[in-house]
Amino acid sequence: MTHILLRHREVPDINQLSVYKKNGGLAAFKNAVTKMKPTEVTDVVKNSGLRGRGGAGFPTGMKWSFIDSKNWPHYIVANADESEPGTFKDREIMEGNPFQFLEGLMIGAYAVGANAAYIYLRGEFWEIAESLDAKIAELEEDGYLGDKLFGTDYSLRVYTHLGAGAYICGEETALLESLEGKRGQPRVRPPFPPAVGLYNKPTIINNVETFTNVPMIMTNGAEWYKTMGTADAPGVKIFSLSGRVRKPGNYELPLGTTFRELIYTHGGGVQDSRKVREIMPAGASSSMIFVDDDTLLDTPMDYLEVRKLKSELGSASVIIVDDTVSMDWLVNKTVHFFQHESCGKCTPCREGTYWMSHLTERIHSGQAVKADVDLLLNVAKQMQGKCLCALGEFSTMAVVSGIERFRKDFDEVVKE
Repeated sequence: MTHILLRHREVPDINQLSVYKKNGGLAAFKNAVTKMKPTEVTDVVKNSGLRGRGGAGFPTGMKWSFIDSKNWPHYIVANADESEPGTFKDREIMEGNPFQFLEGLMIGAYAVGANAAYIYLRGEFWEIAESLDAKIAELEEDGYLGDKLFGTDYSLRVYTHLGAGAYICGEETALLESLEGKRGQPRVRPPFPPAVGLYNKPTIINNVETFTNVPMIMTNGAEWYKTMGTADAPGVKIFSLSGRVRKPGNYELPLGTTFRELIYTHGGGVQDSRKVREIMPAGASSSMIFVDDDTLLDTPMDYLEVRKLKSELGSASVIIVDDTVSMDWLVNKTVHFFQHESCGKCTPCREGTYWMSHLTERIHSGQAVKADVDLLLNVAKQMQGKCLCALGEFSTMAVVSGIERFRKDFDEVVKE
């Protein structure tokens, strides 16, 4: 299929402004600013059915429509803090097709009435930040950013901001705190960012991949976009495939593509021709799908169908596990990650991840008894629904699903 998001794979040098413009780039932004009302832009995105690509899958146009129109100024923020283990799609977009991402952000800014847009990047992306700064300067020089654009009253500036490498800043309110120069810790919600966000003003936050869809939707129309994907989840998605596959990488496919097609047609199958034992569809943050029945691989990858398997699609960072990987090792690695990244603000997450990491380490090292496995499961379940943000909840997913669906792996490494 022709790429919509990863267009750099087909159009050489599309990361250059002149090439991007020759291929229709920035026409959608200019058309929106000069010929459309902000609400009309929002309606097109809403009618397309585009859902957020950062993990939650919330309808993008609906989120934009929630912006508080009685409180000004408005801000818009691109979440480029790509820190989820197994996710590496946004980096490729920003490196290979940056102007389409920037145009999507600019269209979003116009739609919500923002005159300032921010791109929050994880600290390790400093080279990408430098590159984006250069691209933004080109857009300013070419008249696509600045004051009174195209002879209208609309003005827009775009800024980049580097975080310090904290996973928690992928959570939108922790991101806002960091952007304001404070410690990156989640806020209590409500109020939500569309009402009280950056500097306590209405703010819209979307993921890089989400914004990158917008120019193509504005150019080709909502109905065109709905010809791809499923009725519940239209359009394409970049699936970051990793783990025990022959060809890991980013694959742009329509939502609703099956796990089998992703793994075998695009990913080349499992290494050493082994069978898929388990899938983590949303990276470390997801419940494990136990592939005890080969027909599970025919499940369409969209938000509703994956949920039927008691997991989530999330950002579609699909990690494939075969029978060479012990679940106690995998759970131990996952819990240690979340324990290290916990911001410590709320007690259930701070204390829960600490004790889970001690228990998983004890189990993996062969020093535990069966009661420790039960205790680990109990600690994880006690955390669920009690944490301030999703990180605490995510830290329990691999533990609960790992023990409940792969108990034998744990019993084999503990003492009687």
